[in-house]
Amino acid sequence: MVVPVTPPVALPAALRREQIHQLVAERGFVRVSEVRDAFSVSSVTVRADLDALVAAGALRRVHGGAVPVPDREHSPLRGAVVTPRQREFSFEESLAASVVPKQQIGTLSAGLVESGQSVILDVGTTTLAIARALIARAELHDVVIITNGLSIALELEAAIPRFTVIVSGGSLRPLQHSLVEPLAAAVFAQVHADLAFIGCNGVDVERGVTNINLPEAGVKTLMLEAAERVVVVADGSKLGRVHLGRVGPLAAFDTLVTDAAADPLALVALRDAGLTVLQPAEAPLG
Repeated sequence: MVVPVTPPVALPAALRREQIHQLVAERGFVRVSEVRDAFSVSSVTVRADLDALVAAGALRRVHGGAVPVPDREHSPLRGAVVTPRQREFSFEESLAASVVPKQQIGTLSAGLVESGQSVILDVGTTTLAIARALIARAELHDVVIITNGLSIALELEAAIPRFTVIVSGGSLRPLQHSLVEPLAAAVFAQVHADLAFIGCNGVDVERGVTNINLPEAGVKTLMLEAAERVVVVADGSKLGRVHLGRVGPLAAFDTLVTDAAADPLALVALRDAGLTVLQPAEAPLG
């Protein structure tokens, strides 16, 4: 006897969209395929739901999925008051922002690396630009790169065997595709790299280098301690900003690589504090 299979009951569109909105808020980024599988609907339906949420001001579309909109005083779906806070942008969201400054920083930073060196490459879209610039340097060889960024590791795969790529262990953070504690300390305690390129959300004369996320700030500190020379990479929008997680004091860093449009007055203060500052307009490459 064949027992008929009862198809899953589809949620009403309004309820499904509310749950999708909550899912994006929790994760920071969701792919179309993830929503499709979670709600057992077609990709066409998912895209229609995301478009409706975008039209309502609840989400923002990015390549492959959606991210939350910047925090606002009232929720567009329920009208509830929310507490203003600093929001960590997803990797995909950051990838679409400040493209030219990141390319400038990536090219200039890659010029600091020599064949035969070992390099720690932090997670982030600015350090992804460094990875791409390193790959583009066809003359570069026998470089060991240690990273906690899965997107960076996959990007660097194209350069093997010129480069040896080592991925740190740890717990996966989907928002940045990064690996954090536990286990990260076990890896960085066993290496001593020639160079470390560390990204951040803030560079300040008094408060040093900071990051919006505490687990990632902790790994950045481990990287700082595992390198002979430490370079902080930050576009001009991050200068003078201070965030929750302290990576280290300004004195712990050798160099800042920033973009050509960074505020000259902010750079004067950082130089006066002892930090070497490199910009595309004033520093030769390689």
